[in-house]
Amino acid sequence: MLSYWRQYLAISPFYLIFLGFSFVPVFYSLYLSFQRYDGLGTKQFVGLQQFEFLWSDPVFWLSIRNTLIIWVLSTVPTLFGALVLATLLHSVRRFKGFYRIALYVPNVTSIVAVAIFFGAVFSNDFGLVNAILGTVGISPVPWLSDPWLIKVVIALLMTWMWTGYNMIIYLAGLQAIPQSVYEAAKMDGAGPVRTFFQITIPIMRPIILFTVVISTINGLQSFSEPQVLFASNAANQNLGGPGQAGLTTLLYFYQSAFLDNDYGYGAAIVWAFFVLIIVLVVINWRIVQRGRKS
Repeated sequence: MLSYWRQYLAISPFYLIFLGFSFVPVFYSLYLSFQRYDGLGTKQFVGLQQFEFLWSDPVFWLSIRNTLIIWVLSTVPTLFGALVLATLLHSVRRFKGFYRIALYVPNVTSIVAVAIFFGAVFSNDFGLVNAILGTVGISPVPWLSDPWLIKVVIALLMTWMWTGYNMIIYLAGLQAIPQSVYEAAKMDGAGPVRTFFQITIPIMRPIILFTVVISTINGLQSFSEPQVLFASNAANQNLGGPGQAGLTTLLYFYQSAFLDNDYGYGAAIVWAFFVLIIVLVVINWRIVQRGRKS
């Protein structure tokens, strides 16, 4: 084993960086969740008091509710739209490469730039959407002030960014399905809709399971979208927009740790949220697997 020391030395930078900037900070945050610490003074061990306060914190549960609503509003149309687009693109014969790039570009675009763009498009007073609605006689819609419409705008932003990513994954799965399966279905009289729901989706179930898990993890970690949309900073304590309707859990963690300088409570928030993500991933996994067995 020692004879391969050169190879181990070559790959060691990655593991050293991972150890110093990922592994150690993760477990330090767990240690920090049992402390009261403002970042400057001495740490004070408080046991489970942070989590007890978390359980009775109405703002924390508001952030959980907002996060789950935004996650559902974004994940369902993202995955369904990605599967439909992948199916359509799979049948295209010309300009397939162009369509792939065009649909994938939103995923590699800066999320800050996209959030600024959406903020301008859905602006209550000067937004492009309200300008278009005004041309047909519809009064301006309070996209960034209504509690539910705030969540819809954030979900639309996330859907726009992640649909292309999932479409590429689905397209790769579709290309692995033998064409003879579709030809046999066509000979049996199956139409496009029946073929899609009874052949494509069952065969694609393992890939759908993968995208559901990844989308669950990514969708629940929404942070930059509401932060940029509502200019959240130390001078603006109304995080998440009016009524904190767009306050996600990670944004609440950011407020607690970096604006209120309560690092112990911030660590407790992210660890409680980590447990919630694991639970939801397992639930989604079991639902898709159960459908596979049936």
